[in-house]
Amino acid sequence: MKILIIGTNHAGIAAANTLLDNYPGNEIVMIDRNTNLSYLGCGTALWVGRQIDSYEGLFYTCAEAFEKKGAKISLETSVEEIDFNKKIVYGTKKNGEKFEESYDKLVLATGSLPISPALTGNDLEGLKFLKLFQEGQAVDKEISNPEVKEVAVIGAGYIGVEIAEACLLRGKKVRLFDIAPSSLASYYDKWFTEDMDKALEDAGIETHFGEKVLEYKGNGRVSSIVTESGEYPADLVINAIGFAPNNALGKDHLELWKNGAYAVDKYQQTSDPDVYAVGDCATIYSNALRDRTYIALASNAVRTGIVAGHNIGGTKLEGSGVQGSNAICVFGRKLASTGLSVAAAEKAGMEVEYTDFEDTQRPGFMRENEDVKIRIVYEKSSRRVVGAQLSSKEDISMAIHMFSLAIEEGVTIDKLKLLDIFFLPHFNKPYNYITMAALSAK
Repeated sequence: MKILIIGTNHAGIAAANTLLDNYPGNEIVMIDRNTNLSYLGCGTALWVGRQIDSYEGLFYTCAEAFEKKGAKISLETSVEEIDFNKKIVYGTKKNGEKFEESYDKLVLATGSLPISPALTGNDLEGLKFLKLFQEGQAVDKEISNPEVKEVAVIGAGYIGVEIAEACLLRGKKVRLFDIAPSSLASYYDKWFTEDMDKALEDAGIETHFGEKVLEYKGNGRVSSIVTESGEYPADLVINAIGFAPNNALGKDHLELWKNGAYAVDKYQQTSDPDVYAVGDCATIYSNALRDRTYIALASNAVRTGIVAGHNIGGTKLEGSGVQGSNAICVFGRKLASTGLSVAAAEKAGMEVEYTDFEDTQRPGFMRENEDVKIRIVYEKSSRRVVGAQLSSKEDISMAIHMFSLAIEEGVTIDKLKLLDIFFLPHFNKPYNYITMAALSAK
C-alpha cells in the first residue's frame, strides 16, 4: 500500500512513525514545503528571550531519520492540487520541476496558518508572525537590532503573552494588545486571568485589553499602530491573533467543519474514506463538550497522527478524545487548565456550576510555600467534571492531568470529594485544595 503524507510537522511525523514502526511493507511518501521538520514552536519565545541557549534543541528529528526507516521524504516541495478521484497529487519541487505522486491512502497534515487581519498598512516592513522556524528567526533578528526599541504584540493568547515576556527580557518596551478584556481569555476565567494580567503589568509590560487595533502606520516600515483608543509607537509588530486551519488542498472535496477544518471521525477519517486528516487542519472530539470541536495544540496533533497511522495500517483504533489540557509559565506565574472554563461552557450552551478554593500549597510551618487557586467546573445536570483551572507561583501543573482523565472518564464532582490524595508537608497539606474544592461544591 502506498501512503502519502502531506505535512511533516508533529501530526505528519506521528503518523509516519506509527506506520514505519508498526506496519512494515508499506510505501511511505512524505512531502512538505518547508526546509525543516519537527520544529517545536512552543520554544520560540524561550529562544528569543534567551531563556535557552540555542534553537537547535527545538528540532527533535530530521529527514535522514525517516529515510533510514525506508520512507521517501521531499522537503521544499509544494503540493498545488489533488485529484481525489484519480488519487494523484500534483506539485512543484524546489528546483522548479513539476511532479505527480499517486496514493492508496492520503494523510493531510497541513496544519494551520496565522490569522492576518486585513488592516491598512499590513504591507509594511516590520510586521511579523510566529509559527514557522523561519518566522522565529526573523523575530529574533529584529529583537537583536538595537534600533528596535518598542514592540507591539497583537493578541494576548499563549503565543502573544510568551513573546511579550521574551521581548521584555531582551530590553524592549512592550505593549500587549487584545480585543478581549484580559490575557488568555480563551482558556481561563477572570479569577485566573487577573493573576496573569498582574504578572505582566508588574514586570513592566503595558497592557491594552479591550482595545481593537485598527491600522498600521509607517513609511515603508511600521512606526506606529492605531487602535480605538489612540496611536502608539512601534518599531516592530508581532501578530499573535491566532490560527486558522489550512484547508486549501481539500476544501472543495472534503466535508468541512464550521471554521473550515476538515471534519473527521474518531478514526481521523474524512468524508473521503481514503483520506485522513490530522493535527491543526482537522477537527477533534472534545470529551467535555461530547462533540466535535477545534483545538490546535501540538499534543493533540501527535495523538491524532498516531490514531490515523494505526487505522491506515490495519489496526482499528478509536481516538479517546481530548480535553485541550494546557499550561503556561510567564514571569513566574504558572497557570494550567483542562476542559472548559465557565465562560467557554456557557458559550457552548452548557449549564454548569463551579467550585473555587484558595490556599497555600504546603502547611504554614514550611519555609517554602506559595498560594494556590483552583476552580473545578462541572455540568449542573449530570455533575460530571468538565473543566479545571489552577494558578500559582508553585509548579501545580501535574494536578491538571488528573482532571483531564476525570473529564475523559465522566467522573462527577462528588467522586472527587473523598479521593485518596496523599499528604506530606514537602508536597501539600492534609486538607488538600483539590479535596477542599470538591467538598465545597454545591
